[in-house]
Amino acid sequence: MEVEIRQIKENEITMELFAHFNRYQDVKRCWRKEEGKWVLKDIAFVEQWSKEDCAYLVKCLKHTAATEGMVCGAFEDKALVGFCSVERERFGSRRQYVEMTALHVSYEKRGKGIGRRLFAAARSAAADFGAEKLYMSTHSCEETQAFYKAVGCVEAEEYRKEAVEKEPCDCQLECGV
Repeated sequence: MEVEIRQIKENEITMELFAHFNRYQDVKRCWRKEEGKWVLKDIAFVEQWSKEDCAYLVKCLKHTAATEGMVCGAFEDKALVGFCSVERERFGSRRQYVEMTALHVSYEKRGKGIGRRLFAAARSAAADFGAEKLYMSTHSCEETQAFYKAVGCVEAEEYRKEAVEKEPCDCQLECGV
């Protein structure tokens, strides 16, 4: 089945949009920065969104769309199987960054190139917004970091304070647009 990548309008962002989206992730190992070096540690847990998590996501994505950011979805047979979001606000010492605040692919659809296509859409949006680089605060688990490395991300030259404070265990990454 063909996967369509397209922008999601603010009025489409509802709890129902995410009704069949499966955020499941069985995390076994995560990266941590210790004494200035990245170390892979045995840190195991299951990641899964609650209804409250999903409601918060809907609120955040609606805000992104309302403030002229980009919310993009991957749809298969009209069902959401992946999405990403990029904020329009530029920041950094040279205003070189915009932030990708979300990139997720439904569990059963991972490994099929959907994440790469969404990431390409995020980079394109960053360029459209006048940024030099796409910034992201990303899950530190081994598989997520392997994905971001494979699409060309590196550790951010400048960390965004708000992102680090919100998720201190995340990896702060960037990628040129």
